[in-house]
Amino acid sequence: MSDFFGQLKMQSSDGKFYKTDVADVEQLFRLIQSIPSPKAEPFKLWLAEIARKRLEEVDDPEKGIERLMEYYHRKGYSVTWINQRLKSIEVAKDSNSWHID
Repeated sequence: MSDFFGQLKMQSSDGKFYKTDVADVEQLFRLIQSIPSPKAEPFKLWLAEIARKRLEEVDDPEKGIERLMEYYHRKGYSVTWINQRLKSIEVAKDSNSWHID
């Protein structure tokens, strides 16, 4: 077994506990990137697209806000709710900057 993964005892359908390989999200993404198979290619392309979008958001934070608004809209939230949510995030961010150590 690779040091890449951890192992946890998990209950199987027969009721017994067996050591099972586990990984966090970052480890899974790294595993996908290392698979030399055409079947892994769609996942690799998706990871590259997500990384590109994230880098664009770092360069232009407004894109991140737009993405968040689209996400909430797809989940069925109203424009009023979305705007209130964004305002509450901004207020929380501002109030955190007031914290004095």
